[in-house]
Amino acid sequence: MGLVAGDLGPARARERFLHGGPVAEGVRGPILDSWQRSRSLGLTPEGCELPYRQDLDLDGRLVRAAGPVLDRLQARFAGRNMNVCLADGHGAVLQRRFGEASLVRHLAAIQSVPGFVFAEQFAGTNGIGLALAERQLITVYGAEHFAERSQTNACAAIPVRDPLSGRIEGVLCFGYPPTDADAGLNTVISRAAGAIEQRLLTQSSLRERALLQAYLDARGRAAAGGVTGNGEPAGTGLDWRDELLLKERAADLIASAQRAAVEVKLPGGRRVTLLSRPVTSPSGVEGVVIEAVLPAPHEHLAVLADVGAPPGDPAADARTLTPPPPGSGADTARGRPVAAARPPDTAGLTGPAPHGAAGPVVLIGEPGVGTYAVAARHRLELLSEASTRIGTTLDVSRTARELAEMAVPRLADYVTIDLPEAVLRGEEPTDLRTGLHRTVVHGIRPDCPFYPEGEPVALRPTTPQIRCLTNRQPVLEADLPAATDWIAQDAAHTHQLLDHGIHSLIAVPLLARGIALGIASFYRAQDPAPFGDDDRSLAQELAARAAICIDNARRFTREHTMVLALQHSLLPQRFPEQSAVEVAHRYLPAASGVGGDWFDVIPLSGTRVALVVGDVVGHGLHAAATMGRLRTAARNFAELDLPPDEVLTQLDNLVARLDRDEGTEDPAADSPGIIGASCLYAIYDPTSQVCVMARSGHPPPALVHPDGTVDLPDLPAGPPLGLGGLPFETAAVPLPEGSQLVLYTDGLLADRHRDVDTSLDRLRRALSHPARSPEDTCEAVVRTVVPPHPDDDIALLVARTRALDRRRIATWDLPADPSLVSGIRAAVTRQLTAWGLEETVFATELLLSELVTNAVRYGTAPIQVRLLHDRTLICEVSDASSTAPHLRRAASTDEGGRGLFLVAQLAQAWGTRYTPDGKVIWAECALEAPGAKAAAERFFDDIPAL
Repeated sequence: MGLVAGDLGPARARERFLHGGPVAEGVRGPILDSWQRSRSLGLTPEGCELPYRQDLDLDGRLVRAAGPVLDRLQARFAGRNMNVCLADGHGAVLQRRFGEASLVRHLAAIQSVPGFVFAEQFAGTNGIGLALAERQLITVYGAEHFAERSQTNACAAIPVRDPLSGRIEGVLCFGYPPTDADAGLNTVISRAAGAIEQRLLTQSSLRERALLQAYLDARGRAAAGGVTGNGEPAGTGLDWRDELLLKERAADLIASAQRAAVEVKLPGGRRVTLLSRPVTSPSGVEGVVIEAVLPAPHEHLAVLADVGAPPGDPAADARTLTPPPPGSGADTARGRPVAAARPPDTAGLTGPAPHGAAGPVVLIGEPGVGTYAVAARHRLELLSEASTRIGTTLDVSRTARELAEMAVPRLADYVTIDLPEAVLRGEEPTDLRTGLHRTVVHGIRPDCPFYPEGEPVALRPTTPQIRCLTNRQPVLEADLPAATDWIAQDAAHTHQLLDHGIHSLIAVPLLARGIALGIASFYRAQDPAPFGDDDRSLAQELAARAAICIDNARRFTREHTMVLALQHSLLPQRFPEQSAVEVAHRYLPAASGVGGDWFDVIPLSGTRVALVVGDVVGHGLHAAATMGRLRTAARNFAELDLPPDEVLTQLDNLVARLDRDEGTEDPAADSPGIIGASCLYAIYDPTSQVCVMARSGHPPPALVHPDGTVDLPDLPAGPPLGLGGLPFETAAVPLPEGSQLVLYTDGLLADRHRDVDTSLDRLRRALSHPARSPEDTCEAVVRTVVPPHPDDDIALLVARTRALDRRRIATWDLPADPSLVSGIRAAVTRQLTAWGLEETVFATELLLSELVTNAVRYGTAPIQVRLLHDRTLICEVSDASSTAPHLRRAASTDEGGRGLFLVAQLAQAWGTRYTPDGKVIWAECALEAPGAKAAAERFFDDIPAL
C-alpha cells in the first residue's frame, strides 16, 4: 500500500532508503521528499522526539468551529479503531476523539494526550506534519512513517484553512490500522474539513455583523432608509457600474484601516465622497465603516445593497461570506460552492443611514478582511494582465522573460526560469532533471547572485525545483534559512542569496499539454511576509498560462527550424564556377516564419550566366516546398538555353498547372495552392556586356554603374506567375565591366514603419560605392536597409560584371561552301597556337570539322564560327536555320550519323540554343586534352571499313 510501482514493499523501501539505496521509482513522491527532509534535519527513526506544549488555546476559534464536526465524527466512527485529532497550524494537537472509547487507555501518551507537536521537523514523516508540508490532503501508510513507533498505523490528514485569508489554521487527521484503509475516508475527511471551514466563515460573518450593529447603535437609526425592497438604489441615478467603483474603493479604505475622506470620480463627471470611520463591537472586534456622500442635488447616497435576511439567518450568512482569494487553495475539490459566496466588503453588510451620519453605509469590515479582498482583486488583475502580456511573441526565451517580468515585483522580488536546451531548440524534452539551462534571471535588483543566464544548472534531486518536477506540483519553501535541501544544493551560493535578504521560495513546474518544459522559481526578499498558499496558487496559475505560451513558441520554433532547414536545403549551397560575374548573396527569413524567397546563379553556354530571384507569397512549409519546385523548374528551363521571357512563360504555365492539380486532387483537402509568385530572370553575356532581363510581378533590379550612379531600370512589368494568357517582355541593358546588378525580393523594401520611397533612398545610399566588393555591398544593404524585424523573407543577390577579353574571342564568317572547311581548320589551328592551346588542336579540329560540315550541309547562310577562350575552350557554329541536329546511334551499315556522336565523345558538353536569327550549336572542351587524339583514334577504329 502506498507504492506507485514495483514489488518493493514500504518497509523494504524505507530500509533501502535509510541505507542509501535507490528507491525513487518505488515510493510516492511526497513520501520520498519527506524522508529526505527528515534525514537532512538529522532525524533518525528511533530518535524522533516530540516536544510538548502546554500554552495551547484550547478554546480558540478553531476549536469552537471544529467542536460540532468532531462530535459528529466521533458518533460516526463509534465502536471502530479510529483516532480523530485536530491540530493547530504548528502541528500541536488540540483535541482527540476516539471511535472506541477504550482506546485512550491503551494508547501511548503521544497518541492520546493533546499538546504533542507532530510537525515534520520533530516527528519525521507523519500525517499531520506532511499535510502541513505539502499543504494538501495526504495519506501515510505503515512503514511510510519515518518514526519506528508509527509503523503499525495508517493516517489521512488535511489542512483546515481560514476561508477569508486562505491561511492554514490547523490540520484534521484520522488515524487507523492499515487494514482499515478505505478510499471513502478521503471523502469523509475532506467534507469534515470543509464543514469546519464553513463554521470559521460563519464566525467571521457574525463578527462583521456585530461591527455593523455597534455602529448603528452608536449613531442611531435614521427615519428614512432609502432602500427599495429589492435592494436597488433609490433615486440616486447610480447604476451597478457606479456601485462597483464605490465598493472597490471602499475595500481599499478598509484595507488601509485609516480614518480618511476620498473623492471618487464616476462616469459623467459625477463625484462621490467616501468617509472611513473606525468602529469597535461590544466584544472588542475592531473594524472600519465606509459612508458615502453625494454632492447636491443628491446629498446622500442610497444604500448600495440590501440587508437581506435578519442577522443569524443562514441565508444571510451565505450571502455575506467572503470567498478565499482566487487560487488560495481553499479546496474547491471538496465540492463546496466557494466561488458563489459574496464578500462582506461588497455585499450585504449595509443598512439605513444613521441619524446624523455623513451618509449611508457602503461597506463595513475588519481591516484584515479588506486586505484579503484587495489582495484577491490585485491577483485577478495580475492574471488578467498576464493573459495579454505573456506570449506576445513566438520566441521561447522571450516568452519566459515575459513571465518573469509579470511576476516582479507584484508577486515576487526575483524570478529565475530554467529550461532545457531541447525546449530552446523547439524539441520535446526528455529528462528535465538533467540538461537544464538558466534562461531568465529577473528581479528588483541586478546584483543578486543567482546562477547567470546561459549557464547550465545542475540541481540535486532533493531541491525544491526537482521535487516540483517529480511531483508535478508547486513546492513552497516559506522559510529558506531552514530549508536544508535547498541549502545543500550549493551552500556558498545559497548563503549569498540569504545575505541578499531572500527568505521564501515557490518552485513551479512549467506544464503544458502533459509535458514538463522547465521550472520557474519565485523568490521573495523585500516583503518580510513569506509566501503563502495564495501566492503558490497564483504562481502556479501564472506558470500554467506561460507554459502554454512557451509550448506554442517551442512548437513554432520546431516547425520554423524544420521549414528553415528545408528551405536552406532547397537554396543554393554554393555557386558553380563561372567567369561572367562575381556574386554574393544573403537570405534573411522573416521574423514571423520562413517564406518562399529564392535566388540562383546558373552558368549558360557561351560564357553567359543567368541570375534569378523569385518570391512565393505566403509563409511556412507550403511556401518553401513551392519555392523548391520553382527553383528546380527554372534551372531545367535554363538548361534549354531559353531567353528570359520564354523561361517566365514556362514558369507561368507550371504555376498554373500546379494550382489546378492541387485544387483537383482532393477537393475536401482544402489545399492552399500557390496564391502568388513573382520572378526576375536576367542573362548576362560577358562577350557583349549586355544583360537581357524580364520580370513577372517582381521589383526591378538596381544597377550600380562604375561611376557610382544607381539606376532602377524601367523594365516591362509582367504579371505574377500563374495568371496565364499574358506575354512577358524583355529589355536589354548594357552593363560595362565593373557594374553591379542587385536583385532582391520585396521584403527588402517593405516595412510597416516606413514607406517604400524611404527604403529606396536607403538602398541607393548603400549601393553608391562602386569600389565595394559584392560581399561588402551585401553587408551594407543588410545593415542600412533591412528592417530590424522583417515581416517578409528577404533574398538579396549582388553580381559585379566582368567582360571577356576581346583577345580571347575569335570569329570567322563563312559562306555555305564545303570546300572552305579545310581553311577554317587551318585558321583555328593558328588561333589555338597563338593562345598556347596546342594540346587542344586535334580535338578542336575534329569538332569544328563536324559542326561546320553540318551547318554547310543542313543549315542556312550566313554561317559563323566563334572560339571563346575562357575557363574552357568553347566552339560555336551558328547559322540562320532553326533545325537542330539530334544525337543518334548509327547502324553498322549507315554511311553517316556518327558526327554528333564524335562531338559528344570529344567535348565536355555540347548543345543547341536558339537565337532570333537562327541557332547556335556549341561544344565545350577542356583546355588540356592530352587524351583527345587517342579517343578519336579509338572511335575510328570502332567504325567498320566501308
